Amino acid sequence: MQERKRLEKALADDRELEVQLSDLETLLELAREGEDVSGEIEPAMKALGERLEKLETAMLLSGENDLRSAIVTIHPGAGGTESQDWAEMLLRMYLRWAERSGYETVITDRLDGEGAGIKSVTFEVNGEGAYGRLQSEVGVHRLVRISPFDANARRHTSFASVFVYPQIEEEIKIEIRPEDLRIDTFRASGAGGQHVNRTDSAIRITHLPTGIVVQCQNERSQHKNRAAAMKQLRARLWEHEMAKRRAEEEKLESAKADINFGSQIRSYVLAPYRLVKDLRTRLAIGDVDRVLDGDLDPLIHAYLVWRKTGKTFGDGKEEAAE
Repeated sequence: MQERKRLEKALADDRELEVQLSDLETLLELAREGEDVSGEIEPAMKALGERLEKLETAMLLSGENDLRSAIVTIHPGAGGTESQDWAEMLLRMYLRWAERSGYETVITDRLDGEGAGIKSVTFEVNGEGAYGRLQSEVGVHRLVRISPFDANARRHTSFASVFVYPQIEEEIKIEIRPEDLRIDTFRASGAGGQHVNRTDSAIRITHLPTGIVVQCQNERSQHKNRAAAMKQLRARLWEHEMAKRRAEEEKLESAKADINFGSQIRSYVLAPYRLVKDLRTRLAIGDVDRVLDGDLDPLIHAYLVWRKTGKTFGDGKEEAAE
């Protein structure tokens, strides 16, 4: 059924592309005959370009697990409230991107900061191709802005790291022995209602051989929380095994398993100028608000092209991009 859906979508895309090309050819023919259709040609070409970019992005999702759903975790760097607030801004950005892209999201674990922001968050992005697209986000994200938490309105730099794992379905064999697990229950914190806060429904699972820890406190039911935590653990163990196999490969391919705050991938500058710049693809976007509101497709497309071909965008000069 999944293969059938993919084929039906490919056929629908082909038909829609054919219609757009036909409409554009008609407009060009009218222009050659002397009619003034300049106000229609530009929007038609723009729409065609956007469709072609989306189709190219889909074609670039050729990795073994690129078509799978994703599990995303965000952790703030050093800096307390500043970085925790930045981590929450990133969470909002990804949730908005997922909504715009037609993906469903579920926050499975969230730990709020004392003053503002979040100390960590894990969420699912469910839908075909989510993992392949979100691989562009793995790494350290840097924010430069006038701090809203600084009474002297000084400029601050904050960091947060993003990890992405593919959701591994049941048919993929990953051995998880019961004796290798330590399962703890605890009382959920934060908002959620009296039932959540008064019962030990939250689940924490520790995989003893690897030291991997996952937890879920999103649901009222301990059973549902345990199932969600096991899904996270399965994904984390799969990634752990893949990281060992990639140990001898290029740093790019192993970055997801060995990330640190020196591996910055993108800067978001809100002051003294406004610019988003990806340090791998060299793509720079001046409309920072649009990006933070979830318009990540140009950055994702540029990353997939760069990963496939090594092609970069722009000369890397912030002044020119601005």
